[in-house]
This record gives sequence, C-alpha cells and structure tokens, in this order.
Amino acid sequence: EKIGKKAIIALREPSLGPVMGIKGGAAGGGYSQVVPMEDINLHFTGDMHAITAANNLLAAAIDNHIHQGNELGIDARRITWKRCMDMNDRALRQIVVGLGGKVNGFPREDGFNITVASEIMAILCLSQDITDLKERLGKIVVAYNYNGDPVTARDLGVQGAMALLLKDAIKPNLVQTLENTPCLMHGGPFANIAHGCNSLKATRLALKLADYVVTEAGFGADLGAEKFFDIKCRYGNLKPDAAVIVATVRALKHNGGVKKEDLAKEDIGALERGIANLQKHIENIGKFGVPAIVAINHFPTDTDKELAFIKGKCALWGVEAVVADVFAEGGKGGVELAEKVCSLISGQPSSFRYLYGLNLPIREKIEIINREIYGGRDVIFTDKALKELKLIESMGYGNLPVCMAKTQYSLSDNPTLLGRPEGFTLTVREVRLSAGAGFVVAITGDIMTMPGLPKVPGATKIDIDADGRITGLF
Repeated sequence: EKIGKKAIIALREPSLGPVMGIKGGAAGGGYSQVVPMEDINLHFTGDMHAITAANNLLAAAIDNHIHQGNELGIDARRITWKRCMDMNDRALRQIVVGLGGKVNGFPREDGFNITVASEIMAILCLSQDITDLKERLGKIVVAYNYNGDPVTARDLGVQGAMALLLKDAIKPNLVQTLENTPCLMHGGPFANIAHGCNSLKATRLALKLADYVVTEAGFGADLGAEKFFDIKCRYGNLKPDAAVIVATVRALKHNGGVKKEDLAKEDIGALERGIANLQKHIENIGKFGVPAIVAINHFPTDTDKELAFIKGKCALWGVEAVVADVFAEGGKGGVELAEKVCSLISGQPSSFRYLYGLNLPIREKIEIINREIYGGRDVIFTDKALKELKLIESMGYGNLPVCMAKTQYSLSDNPTLLGRPEGFTLTVREVRLSAGAGFVVAITGDIMTMPGLPKVPGATKIDIDADGRITGLF
C-alpha cells in the first residue's frame, strides 16, 4: 500500500514446539507482524490440532487392526507410521506401545514426530481441494504386510474420517498485519525436516486477489527455497517472478566465526569471512532462473561500514542489496525494498526452472541437490537408506521429488561447518516414502523429526495473569 501496489502475504502457521522451545513465535516482531499475535502463536484456529488428530487416528487404526485379527497381515516390525504431537519432546522419539497384556494390543516399537513433520501436514499444504485431500490421505503407506507389500490408509478404511477431521483445517486463515495488509496464514511444515512452505490453496487464493503475493520458505536457499521451487512450484504449477534473500549483519558475522555475545560489535573481518554464505545462497537462487535481491534485515547494532560492505559485495555479484528496517518502522522501513522488488520484476523476467528432472533415480536427485545447492562433493548412503531406496523405487515411486531433511545451521549436514563449506560428504541415513504428499524424504546427518526442548525452554518465560494479560510470548 505504501507504494500503491495491491499485495497479500501468504505465510505458514506457527508450531507450539518452537513457541515453547527456543525459537519463539512466528508472527513477526516490532511493527512488522501479523495480528492477533497471541492467538496465532498459540492454538490459532486449531489446524495443528486437527492434523494431530488425523495423524493419530491413523496410528490408532493400525494397532486396532492388528489387535482385532490383522486381516491385512500387517507385519508389526515394519510399521512406518508414527504418532505425532505439536510439542518438542525428545523422550517420545523411540517408545514401546501396547504394554500391559493382551487387552492393550501387541507390544511393538513406535515413536512420535512433531506435528509439522507429519505427512498429513504436507498433504494438507499440497492438496487442491477436499477430494484431492482424501485421495492423498488414502495413498499414505503406513506399513508392510508379511509378503512385503505396502499397506495404506485406504486399506484400513479411515481416509474418509481423516478428511472429515481436516474439513475446516483445509481452509486458509485470514489475518492482517499491523498496517492492515491481508495475510493468508495456512499450514506450517518446518523447512529443515519437512518441505517448509505454506499451503497451495492459500497461495493460489492470494494470487487471485492481489497483484503481488509475498510468500516465504523456511530458513535459507538450501532448504525452504529449494523445496519451494522443486516441490511446491512443481505441484502447484507456480512460476515465481523474484526471490528476496533475507540476510542480517549478525548472521553473516556468526558465519564468520563470531560468538553470539560479540555479534553487536563491528567486525568487518568476520563479515568478510562469513559473507561467502550469502554468496552461496545468491548463487542457489540463480540456479532456478529466478531474479534475486538481498534484503538486509536491520538491527540497531549494525554499523554503516558493515551495511556498506554487504552492499558492495552484492553489487560485485550482480545483485542489489537493500536495508529493510520494518521491525522499527513498519511499512515505511520497507518502502525502498518494495520499490526495488517491483522494479526487478518488471525489468528482469524470470526464467524459472527446476533443479532436476523427475525421471532421474532418487539417488541421483539427492546427489544433484548436495552438489549444486549445498556445495558438497559426495553422498554416502547407509545400508538402511540403500535398502529403503531400492524398495521405494521397486514400488514405482522413483519419479517423486525429494524432500531433504537437513540441519538449518550449515549448508552441509554438519551444524558446526559455518560459512561456505565445500567438498564435504553428505550422509543420508534414512529414506522415507511420503506417497500421499508425493515426495521422498531423505534424512541426513543427525537431524531429528521430533525436536527436543533446550536447556532453558521458552515456556519458562511465558505466563498469564488474573486479568488475562500474557507475558513472554513473542
């Protein structure tokens, strides 16, 4: 609105895991946020709970089917479907269920994912409508029988009930910014352990209602952006016109080796070392043929010399960098960025393309992502991962895109390798089939699909008083 353009935002919903854990909420901050912040960061419209219920209905149906005679011949040792909850809890990663005798079913190993890593979350975000949703839910492979054949949610007959539980959750949620810009907030898969994009329904609705749609993909161009381009855009037939790479002086100094407590101090040397990380992200966007601009998210501790250094480096790489001070100034602090983005779109047409073709073997797709996007040289697959790859391709799912599960702290799968590591070896320890969502998940390094709480959880700082005033939630 500040520059006379009709725009809508399309964002993901927050998960209670980070809210109560280490990251905090996902409604923005300062004068750049969507409201009502408290409701959005807590239960919002109940979408997360509906997804959790649908996920756990399927889990309960599996164990009940075995308990009631196991007509499908489900091999309890090969059940792949996990329960979920929208909270960080490391104690639930590997558990045993069915203890306590015959009345409680058959004992077996199980585990929990966080809700945002559930395949049902991905299905909700990639479905066209309720019919497509139900069809995708039915395709979920939950286990294998004693003959080695896949067992699906449709075989268990619960896809209709699962769709019913999601009948309201499939509808995008409309909120607004502090300056009354409409925001469609829907779906919330993490970008490190899931595909990291809001729903196709919300994005498409926004495209019908506005001239410019601003959406986001979690973390960097190695995670959210790659999955946005190769998974969401592929299934939604979307062709992005431009990409805004958000950087901060603090993050670049961190990538240059500066400790957290020293990030407020001017350090051009650290910027020089760390800015290679930004250069890689810029190059990554270029691999998809999308014009890019860098937004420097301003902090009060940033110095003019540091900002000038980043702008100068970006200019050498053929990309413009603009300071955005929307936290302190709201829309006014983003006017220059908005104008530059509009100019970029009108002056430099997008030549959007995917990184890899679907006809390639899954292993080769993973190797391309590692080489082109992460900057690695080799990929090592554990014996377990190789067996899973062979099974998935033998079942006819080799033509699916790949959703990489990788640490967000490094371009590699090692969170301690900062800056721009090169020539490293990526380790794929597990490969999971998400037949309903329509992709294959490659689990790398030590990444977990059920996070744990930090030493001092955010929950210890959150409170509500007798008058209903909430504190500590951000």
